[in-house]
Amino acid sequence: MFWNTIKKEKIRRLIFHNPWIRLLKLRMVAMLAITTFIGFYWGNRWFLEPLTSLFFLLLGTSLAAGGSMVLNQYLEHLPDSKMDRTKNRPIPQKEITPFQALIYGTVLVLIGIALVSQTTLLAAFLTLLIAFLYVVVYTPLKQITWLNTSIGAVSGALPPLVGWAAAQNTLSPEAWLLFLLLFIWQHPHFFAIAWIYKQDYERGGFKHLPNVDPSGHRTMFYTILYSLFLVPTVLMPFRWGQAGILYLAGSLTLTSIFILFSLLMAKERTIQSARWVLYASLAYLPAMILLLVIDAKPPTPL
Repeated sequence: MFWNTIKKEKIRRLIFHNPWIRLLKLRMVAMLAITTFIGFYWGNRWFLEPLTSLFFLLLGTSLAAGGSMVLNQYLEHLPDSKMDRTKNRPIPQKEITPFQALIYGTVLVLIGIALVSQTTLLAAFLTLLIAFLYVVVYTPLKQITWLNTSIGAVSGALPPLVGWAAAQNTLSPEAWLLFLLLFIWQHPHFFAIAWIYKQDYERGGFKHLPNVDPSGHRTMFYTILYSLFLVPTVLMPFRWGQAGILYLAGSLTLTSIFILFSLLMAKERTIQSARWVLYASLAYLPAMILLLVIDAKPPTPL
C-alpha cells in the first residue's frame, strides 16, 4: 500500500509538475472540453453518436485549447514574470524558452484544428476562430482596454457552438443560447478575479476594469448587471421547451444565489467578497450544465 502511494505520487508529479503539461492549463482545457461536449450532446438530440466524431471533436478542441493557452503565455511571459500569481509559470521560470513555447503552441493548435475538421468544416472553422480571438485579439487587448473581457468572453463562449456544429453542421438558436449563457457568465466571473488580483494586474500592465476604475463603481455595476442578465437567459431553455420544471427551479435558485453574492461584493468591495463571487461562479456553471443534461427535453420548433 505504501509503495503504491509513492508510485502514484511520482506519477502525479511527473504529469502535473511537468512544465510542458503546466503550460496547457489543463483545468481551463477541461472546462472548454466539457462545454464543447454539451454542445455536441445537445446538438445530437441527447445522443453521443457517432462516437468517432465525438473522439475527434474532444481531442481536437482540447489540443487547440491547450495550444492557445501556450501561445497566450508566450505572448505574456514578460508581464507574467512581474506578477505574483504567474511568475512561477514555466516560461518566466526559464523551464521552457519562449521560442519552444511558440512552436509547441502553434503545433498543438494546428493539430487540434485538423482533428476537428474530421467532424465538419464548420466546427474546424469555429475552432480556428476561438484560437484567433484568444491569442491574436484578446491577449494584446489586455494591455490596451478593459473591454478585453468581452472579447475574451466571446472566445470562451464559442466551444458549445463547435460541439453543435460537429453534430449538425449548422448553428441554430438553441446553440446560440449556450453561447449566450457562457458569454454572460464570464463577465462577473472575471470581474471578481480582476478585483482580487487588481494590484498584481497593475504590476503586469494589464488594463482590466478594476485597474481603470479606482473607485470600483463601474466594476460593481457591471458585475451586478451581468449577473441579472443571467435571469432571462436561463429562462429560455424552459420557455423553448428544451428543459423541464426541475431545470427551471434549479436554474432560478442558482442564479438568485449568484446575484446575492454579486450584491454582497458591490456592498463590501473586499477581496473576500470577490472570492465568494468567484467561488459561486465556479459552482454555478457546472451546476447549470448538469441541470441541462438531466432535465433536457427534445426541442420544439421556435
